[in-house]
Amino acid sequence: MAAQGSGTKDDPWVLATPPGSSEYTMYRDEAADPPALVCQVGSTRLTYHLRCIEDLHAMLKAHGDWMDLGAADEGKEPKPDTVEAWGRSSDNPVGGFYGLRKGYRGRFGMYLPPLLEALGLAELTHEARNNRMRAV
Repeated sequence: MAAQGSGTKDDPWVLATPPGSSEYTMYRDEAADPPALVCQVGSTRLTYHLRCIEDLHAMLKAHGDWMDLGAADEGKEPKPDTVEAWGRSSDNPVGGFYGLRKGYRGRFGMYLPPLLEALGLAELTHEARNNRMRAV
């Protein structure tokens, strides 16, 4: 699925969740401290470390196979060995949550995979549930 938009605040990427059930936008905010990836889902704004795009791609390449997404809200424990669990792990390159806004740091496994697919960095399944991704 190719990305619509250029990833700026004025021309954000228009994406859909892995099952295709919800549309949302994302854009780079390089002026933020730290630089951020802004995800707008309806009236909800989530922010992630901008470096998460490259870091997630590198982790998937090293993993070498399909990985479950495991999307979960911040307050819920993610399924182990999933994209969501890695996005919160003390073992990832930022040493914890990639999400920057307390209370809204989860859902990494829902909103990042479609962006990586749109940027040509990953393949993603598009089932009703239990989706997976791998690096390309």
